[in-house]
Amino acid sequence: MPTYTLKDAETMLGIPRSVASRLVTEGIITPTRGPRRQLLFTFQDMVLLRTANSLHDARIPTRLIVRALARVKASRGAGQPLTGVRIRAMGNEVATKDEGRGWQAVSGQMLMDFEPGEPGAAVVESLHDARAPAAEAQDWFLVGAELETEKPIEAEAAYRRALEAEPTFLDPYLNLGCMLCDTGRFGDAVELYRFGISHLPNEPLLHFNLGVALEDMGRTGDALSSYERCIALAPDFADAHFNAARIYETLGNGMRAIRHFNAYRRLQT
Repeated sequence: MPTYTLKDAETMLGIPRSVASRLVTEGIITPTRGPRRQLLFTFQDMVLLRTANSLHDARIPTRLIVRALARVKASRGAGQPLTGVRIRAMGNEVATKDEGRGWQAVSGQMLMDFEPGEPGAAVVESLHDARAPAAEAQDWFLVGAELETEKPIEAEAAYRRALEAEPTFLDPYLNLGCMLCDTGRFGDAVELYRFGISHLPNEPLLHFNLGVALEDMGRTGDALSSYERCIALAPDFADAHFNAARIYETLGNGMRAIRHFNAYRRLQT
């Protein structure tokens, strides 16, 4: 199952680190820990973080967001997801609706009915439901990430929808490019990365991944150019130095190979 770091959540969802960290501290979201002790969020965690961010954007104080989500979570019972619960800002309060019933999330008081499409509404829903995702880049990216393992064709379509919505969104290029290379579609990956570079010309990761795809196609000269461009943009990109060193060694250019190998070793220490 795909996981996401706190940085991913900040970049993809726009949620402030303080809000996300508070939800973790209060036990609303319980991420796992990665090899370097970084927080790792599941897809469902990301859905809940997106909801919290919607409430934050509606100027609901963080303490009320935490209290409201804690109450909603408790009302669902242990282990029950919040999928299907509609949460929205109503003035300075948080209102929820579940199975036709509306109530004030913090106090528990019943409310008049409200429509999820009203301003300030934030719906906690399954992003891989075909009816759920809006045509927004971040939503489509999350759809692709969720479907990548089990439904790669649908995942590819979702990533491409994300790029149609926002051609300067880096993450869909990276995930989709890796998918294409993993299935031997190196030409498609090269085309994708070149398209990405046309929108993000100074993104070293795109140049590096383009180099990898080109090298897999046997186009070592073009791959070397991509690695060198990556290094020009990011001199501390260790893997680009290593790959460039290998190619230079194969080409018999020992001096350049040594230079890049030394840079790689220095960056690894």
